[in-house]
Amino acid sequence: GSAMVAWALWALLAALRAGWCLLPQSGYLHPDEFFQAPEVMAGDILNLQVYYPWEFLSSSPCRTVVFPLMTSGVTYWVIKSLQQLDICSSCINSYTLLVSPRLLFTIFSFILDYSVYRLAPFWGADPWKALVLLAGSYVTLVFYTRTFTNTIEGLLFALLMVLVSSRKSSGSSAEPTNSSLIGVITTAGFFNRPTFLAFALMPLLYWAGLIVDSQKSIKTLINHLLKLILCACFTAIVFITADTFYFTSVSLDNLYSTNKSSLIDVIAQLHEKMVVTPFNFLSYNLNPHNLALHGSHPRVTHFTVNGVMLFGILHILAIGAGFRMLKKYVHQLMLVRWCYRGPPGLLVHSEGSPTLLLFYFFPLAFLSLFSHQEPRFLIPLILPLVLFSTSPNRAVKWKLLIVLFNLLGALLFGCLHQGGLIPCLFHLEQLIHSPSSSSHPRHYTLLFAHTYMPPRSLLNIKKTDMHVEVIDMAGSGEESVCQTVQQRASNFTCSDCHIFIIIPGTVRATITKCGVSLKKETLIFPHLSMEDPPEIPVLSSGNWRSQLGLYILEL
Repeated sequence: GSAMVAWALWALLAALRAGWCLLPQSGYLHPDEFFQAPEVMAGDILNLQVYYPWEFLSSSPCRTVVFPLMTSGVTYWVIKSLQQLDICSSCINSYTLLVSPRLLFTIFSFILDYSVYRLAPFWGADPWKALVLLAGSYVTLVFYTRTFTNTIEGLLFALLMVLVSSRKSSGSSAEPTNSSLIGVITTAGFFNRPTFLAFALMPLLYWAGLIVDSQKSIKTLINHLLKLILCACFTAIVFITADTFYFTSVSLDNLYSTNKSSLIDVIAQLHEKMVVTPFNFLSYNLNPHNLALHGSHPRVTHFTVNGVMLFGILHILAIGAGFRMLKKYVHQLMLVRWCYRGPPGLLVHSEGSPTLLLFYFFPLAFLSLFSHQEPRFLIPLILPLVLFSTSPNRAVKWKLLIVLFNLLGALLFGCLHQGGLIPCLFHLEQLIHSPSSSSHPRHYTLLFAHTYMPPRSLLNIKKTDMHVEVIDMAGSGEESVCQTVQQRASNFTCSDCHIFIIIPGTVRATITKCGVSLKKETLIFPHLSMEDPPEIPVLSSGNWRSQLGLYILEL
């Protein structure tokens, strides 16, 4: 009976995940959800006006193009093909540009559910309790339905955990195919985000330990490692080749020049232009000065803030359990040394909860070594945490608190956080492509101030169209914003020129101080800017809607 209730609850939460993606979710978590895949692919495949981030420029290639092509690239190619075949006349619009890549990621997110269902019996957790805890987490509902490289990292980590845990508890050997797949997934994870090695290290050591324990042979382990290395090398070659062709614009026609270059010459040319994105990523991020440009945080931020922000009471309980287990092992270690004076073998064969805690805390500790610490870096850790929290000797308590925490997280990050920007871009896209605009060409200037970076692709403007100008003022001060606004207003010469200023309600007064006259204003609700938060006394007044809104002001 309880299993049926849990199954029904999971099915409901799974439907919510898919349905909320299609609505779509209005919350804007971080610019990287657009600028590390969809924005780049919209420019390359759909030929739209976009902003290419520095990581995707040929002068500084730091991100592999393989995963963006396989995700956002595939979805954009599908909607482009549907439009070209006249199956759907207006397939390419702001809604499909936003939702199609997200929908693919939402489908992929069920890899997490599959992994939990497969892993729960192995790690002694309750499968349906674990599935409900996973599906009910706002991290799954919000972060795992977005186009982050961290989302791919989490899915690959889940698959890796399934592969290393596929040995039966009876002690039979690991499946021979596992070492090859483990090599492919580890390398793909490394090219997606080099930090994947922090997540993969403990599962890989655990897997190696299982092989040695079951086979009692180092030779078998070496054979498995050779298979792993061989597949890892092959996968790396695929990624390096794809990235080299993309970033250097190398074509086979160019390589085989008129003098009929030999195969050795072709290989030499490719080697000279070779692009290895993870090494570029590491060389950039290992420089403290570069990390400081993106924001520096105290080293304890992941432990004290980000873990709690993502997982709430589950993170706090895991820390408590970790300290208790550490205390227990230290005590046993001392006891063994005093009583037997022999080498302790206590940690070597640890099963269940201690191992899951290692899978959780080792990546967390490793990522804490770097000064730039964002919550999304930890989202892959939801899997070991859910398995640990639903093991039999750790019955899920605090149910009401967990439900309220995830409701609040879903509301804050799925709806409110920078929540006006995506609907604003939808509104502007409809305005720019309205029939009246098409019949009489107009020039639009869109000035964004105190918002996250607007993804230009959602405006659905072809690269050949020069009638829309986007100015991103980011968090510029009042004087700088006013100077730009006044400069644009003074150049207001043509009759069909339209200037729009997009600004949060909390800093709306800035435009009033600029001394420019407004033709029309539109309020999009809700929009919460944590960089310019509303004041509590103002929220309690009748002006709260304005404070939690985003304004589109037409000069």
